[in-house]
Amino acid sequence: MQLHELKRATPQKTEKRIGRGGKRGKMSGRGHKGQTARAGNSTRPEMRDIIKKYPKLRGHGKNRADTVNNEKVKPTVVNLGVIEATFEKGMVITSASLVAANVISQIRKKNPKVKILATGELTKAFVVEGCEVSAAAKAKIEAAGGSVK
Repeated sequence: MQLHELKRATPQKTEKRIGRGGKRGKMSGRGHKGQTARAGNSTRPEMRDIIKKYPKLRGHGKNRADTVNNEKVKPTVVNLGVIEATFEKGMVITSASLVAANVISQIRKKNPKVKILATGELTKAFVVEGCEVSAAAKAKIEAAGGSVK
């Protein structure tokens, strides 16, 4: 075999030329009229400098509110009615006991912060530890004979 007898296994791909009829019709992938739609277009460096002067919001993604505040740890909400149905009288309620009772689930293998809200009725006395409690929920817990630590 000689050097001039070598052939490629796959044929060489040629770049598709646009704007010359054929399968790409109408605007041929160049958008509408204007400087950038014409052949031989190259934006001058001065224009690039003017464009760069406009400020851009960088590093926040599409929804800025979510990405700026994503470090805030939002507590998992638990209602008093669910606690009433799940736990026995006099039990201590913590985030660990709520996970153990399958009321809430762990987040990244850790017990989440918990906030107890006043939705539902409470007849049993409970001791709540290490949880955020709304003012109305605290009033209901203490009225039922329980306590919040």
